[in-house]
Amino acid sequence: MSEDVKNLLEKAAADAGRPVLSTEAVYAGAARVRFRRRAAVSCAALAVVAAGAVGIPRLNQDGATPLERVSVAASATSGTDRASRVTALLPSGVGRLEEVSLVSLIKHVKPDSVEQHRIGPLDGDYAVHEDGGVGYLTFQLRSAKELAAKSGDGVPLAEQDLCKVNGKEPKRADCVREVLPDGRVLTTWSDAMDYGEGTPQWGPEIDGQLVLTDGSALMLRSSTGFEAKGAQGPLLKAPPLTAAQVRELMQRPELLPGK
Repeated sequence: MSEDVKNLLEKAAADAGRPVLSTEAVYAGAARVRFRRRAAVSCAALAVVAAGAVGIPRLNQDGATPLERVSVAASATSGTDRASRVTALLPSGVGRLEEVSLVSLIKHVKPDSVEQHRIGPLDGDYAVHEDGGVGYLTFQLRSAKELAAKSGDGVPLAEQDLCKVNGKEPKRADCVREVLPDGRVLTTWSDAMDYGEGTPQWGPEIDGQLVLTDGSALMLRSSTGFEAKGAQGPLLKAPPLTAAQVRELMQRPELLPGK
């Protein structure tokens, strides 16, 4: 995933001054790159699974200074900012949350230069500060229209089983798929994120996907963090949320519009 994101960010930098790429375009491009890379690396018996993607920044004309720590959250004491609202949904023992932009941290650009595409009320990236380390929780709700446009085989997302090997893609570790009583499909899996050299180097994470009955899907990453210039701290010893906690959190109605 790190190489996919790196390549896309470099392309965006080369296109500075042109209209910024949308998050939707980034996902489509990243998916194509990931599939080709998975197929090639699979032949060499390496496990390559890309989890999530981030938006492409619009670079300021006057240039952006490196940011060692970027926060886009409102006052943490207000109780109404997004980080506080996410914190209220988490089990006890999870570290302090701060809303951030992973693109800003990785690419060293100002947060307001990053184009955001949010559908869910709490979509975004959140740094988790715990025991001197920094991990991340990332939420993204993707519309049925967007997902349908990206589906090359026409099979509805709810009918796709992420726990089964698809073509040359490697099997997802610790993958659990379940159909909930209301028809939604929830899948969780773990990813060691060990894909060789590249920047940034991501630590292990737990991922989740909840396909809703209208065809839209909620994506969640529970990451131990990344290592690169601009990292907010060392990796966490374990993902901020366990697979069971990811499963429970993804079913919270507060993550969906109108809830």
